[in-house]
Amino acid sequence: MEEKDNIKVSIVMPTYNRAGTLGMAIESVLKQTFQDWELIIVDNESTDNTEDIVKKYSEKDKRIQYCFVKKSSNKGISDYLNYGISIADGKYIARLDDDDEWYDPAKLTKQVNFLEQNRDYILVGGGAVMVDGNRKEIFKFYKRNKDEEIRRHALLANPFWHNTVMFRKEEALKLGGYRNYRFVEDWDLWLRFGQVGRLYNFKEYFSLYMNAGQNLSVGNQKLAAKTILRLIKAYRSKYPNYKKAFIINFLQYMFAFLPSFIKKRVQNFLFFIKRNYL
Repeated sequence: MEEKDNIKVSIVMPTYNRAGTLGMAIESVLKQTFQDWELIIVDNESTDNTEDIVKKYSEKDKRIQYCFVKKSSNKGISDYLNYGISIADGKYIARLDDDDEWYDPAKLTKQVNFLEQNRDYILVGGGAVMVDGNRKEIFKFYKRNKDEEIRRHALLANPFWHNTVMFRKEEALKLGGYRNYRFVEDWDLWLRFGQVGRLYNFKEYFSLYMNAGQNLSVGNQKLAAKTILRLIKAYRSKYPNYKKAFIINFLQYMFAFLPSFIKKRVQNFLFFIKRNYL
C-alpha cells in the first residue's frame, strides 16, 4: 500500500497482569504490513512484569508507548480505552486485547484503504478465529457484512468483534467515547456509531480470540446478561427487532443460572451459533 500523508492508526490496548500473553499480542502488531501506527498500552496497575515487557519492546520500537494508569473506580475497561483514545495521534483507532492477536498481517492496510475510500463509513470490523490455550482452532466466525444487515441484527447480538474493529477517532470523541457499561461498552459505542455513519464487516478473519478458561464467572455472566437487556432496551427505538432481541437475550440470562457443568458442555456450541447466525 502506498502510504498517505497524515494517516496514522492508533492501536489501544488496555492490560492488567497478562505478561504471559502480552508479547504475543505486540508481535502481531509488529507483523502488520501497514506501518504508520502507534501502539498505546494502558496498564492499570499490573503487579507482574508487564512494564518490563512493554519497555523492552518500546526501546526497540518507539511507536510502542507504555502508559501506567491508576485503577479506575468504575468497573470494566471504558476509562482505560478512553484514556488511550484521548492521547492518540491517529486518524483511526484500532483495538486489540492483551491476550489475543491479529490473524491477518494486512488487517490495518485493508481497513485504512476502505475507510479512506468510503468516507460515509465510520466503523469497520471483520471475522475471528476462536482458539484454545494451545492456539488450536475451535471454530471460525464472521459477523454480518453489509450496513443494512448489521442494522437489522444490531440488537440481537454484538454486531462487531472488538479486536477486529477500526473506527474514526474524531467521530468517537464527538460521541463521548466508550460509556461506563461494565460488559458491553463496545456494543453501546457501535450502536451510537450507527446513528451517525455507516457500518461494515469484512468477510475475512482478522483476529485470533483465545478461549482458555478466562470466561466470566457465574455471577458476572448473570450481570452481563442483565446489562445486555438494559442496553437493547435503551436502543429499541433506534434499531429493529427489539422483541426478538429481548427474547434471545433473556434466554441467555436464564442460561447463566444453569449449573456450571452443563454450561461448560454447551457454551462453545452456543457461542458458535450466536456469533454465526445472530
